[in-house]
Amino acid sequence: MTSRLPITKTPKCYVGGTFIRSESGKVQPLLDQTGAFVANIPQCSRKDLRNAVEAAAKAGPGWAKRTAFNRGQILYRLAEMMEARAQELVSALLLTRPQNAKTTAAAALEVRASIDRTVHYAGWTDKYEALLGSVNPVASPHFNFTTVEPVGIVGILAPEQAPLLGLLSLVLPAITSGNAVVALASPTEPYPALLLGEMLATSDLPGGVVNLLTGTRKDLLLTFATHEHLRAISAMVGPDERRELRAGAAASIKRTHLRKEEQDIDWQDARQQGLEEIRALIELKTIWHPVGV
Repeated sequence: MTSRLPITKTPKCYVGGTFIRSESGKVQPLLDQTGAFVANIPQCSRKDLRNAVEAAAKAGPGWAKRTAFNRGQILYRLAEMMEARAQELVSALLLTRPQNAKTTAAAALEVRASIDRTVHYAGWTDKYEALLGSVNPVASPHFNFTTVEPVGIVGILAPEQAPLLGLLSLVLPAITSGNAVVALASPTEPYPALLLGEMLATSDLPGGVVNLLTGTRKDLLLTFATHEHLRAISAMVGPDERRELRAGAAASIKRTHLRKEEQDIDWQDARQQGLEEIRALIELKTIWHPVGV
């Protein structure tokens, strides 16, 4: 019997509905908990980020125009894909961690919470507008409405802790309201995000609505902060990175929704997030309409 070489997986980023390598060709070896080589992780460049923003700009308007019910269906479909591959996600989280009963249980809990959070936001798609919009009393013969609109393209920097649940906790509230996102995965544990990209590709979510990059914050942080087509930044970063993001965002006039990397967050409670996270990434617009017209 002849021996054969196993077919090893080549991780790729998910941009514009397709799987790409970095245009720079740079990679970073991913090692497992024993120090053995697993795969080469693409190190995305500023050009990759700009390409991802272009993909999001093409997909965003169509996503925003979809009905709330349809967006909820698609997010629920994503949860189905994750449920079907839950054990694979657990293995991805354990890839670079010492495997023992404690870490295995924590990884399984993170995957379950990630699926629950996806279903949680699927339920918010047809509710947030009624809670955040309003009919306003005015002292003139007009109807006055406050309506809700997405901000556009949101740049996301995922936390290093909880690389799957933390990423989804930033991505989901953005796309629930019709935004498109360009997200940078956890620098230390990027593999779960790449696996999530495979599930996004089969979830009915239009290509380009969620774009997932891997690489270092050092290489991409300034471009995230200053790119004029990114209309908001949602991130969980340290003090120095917060200062750089705020300075760049002020120059390009974009919204920032920044949380401390070390902030104590109960990642496992799907109900902890909801309306306030959605509110941070929308615009409220007022419409006046004459009475009787």
